[in-house]
Amino acid sequence: MWDHLTDKMYDEFLLSFNLLKTNDIKKVKKTLYYLSNNLDANYISFEIPKKNGSFRTIYEPSNLLKTVQQNILKNILEEMRVSKYATAYQKGMSLVDNAKVHINKKIILKLDIKDFFPSINFNMVYNTCFNETLYPKKIGILLTNICMYNNELPQGTPTAAYISNLILRDFDEEIGKYCDNLNISYTRYSDDLTFSGDFNPKDLIVIVRNLLKKYHFKLNYDKIRVINSSKRQLVTGIVVNEKLSIKKQIKKKIRQEMYYIKKYGLDNHLKYLNITNKNKYINTLIGKINFVLQVECDNKEFREYLDYLRNKDIVMC
Repeated sequence: MWDHLTDKMYDEFLLSFNLLKTNDIKKVKKTLYYLSNNLDANYISFEIPKKNGSFRTIYEPSNLLKTVQQNILKNILEEMRVSKYATAYQKGMSLVDNAKVHINKKIILKLDIKDFFPSINFNMVYNTCFNETLYPKKIGILLTNICMYNNELPQGTPTAAYISNLILRDFDEEIGKYCDNLNISYTRYSDDLTFSGDFNPKDLIVIVRNLLKKYHFKLNYDKIRVINSSKRQLVTGIVVNEKLSIKKQIKKKIRQEMYYIKKYGLDNHLKYLNITNKNKYINTLIGKINFVLQVECDNKEFREYLDYLRNKDIVMC
């Protein structure tokens, strides 16, 4: 398909992606091949704890690699469509969009894909995102390599999240249409799959397991949850039994923090907590309040908390 490309046309094709702020093709090619051949020198990895006590590895790319990956995301990947059932990592969508589909349902089934990002390998990314029907083979391989690390999709990079949605696009469409036919609501937020309605969970689990296997993924049996309407139904941290709401424990903790800030002053409160980074603390607290308001937009109490912090010029952004 690409046999007609001359070297000059190939170079122009590569420049058209605007991966670096230069039209110097020699510099662009030198930089891209340097990154592709020296990934070890361009990543720092660290671990963050999971709720189950294990750890998740996060990869932080160098500034140069991150810039190129951001441009791959903006100029290439985001031109490709993801499934309507995927609610994570999309502009204008949030946890609320993932949860509101499942309000006031008889049964909620929560499933999880085992080792999601590490299960996505080079061939999967190349065949889905950069294959030869889309790009000349050597460009496709180069772009794929820049988005991968040790034959895994490195979680924490600018491109990883969107690529994961593209990888699961066909899965989402297949299971989504199956559920639509049975009046079952389905959404996927990264590796979290949520189903709600009136159905037999055991039957659906078998269907999902087999379909995941078809797309080279495995079901995490340790994270299967079936929740009926008589219990608190949580979807990505949001209560959905009758309407969207935040867990009481989360709001209680924010109330306590605001009470101490108002009563003793911010500096004394931070001193008591032995917190030295005021900016980080306040911005984290603002984020928590905004999350509550995103879910409970008519919550006057938390709107007042936000106004208080702003009016007191406490925000350090």
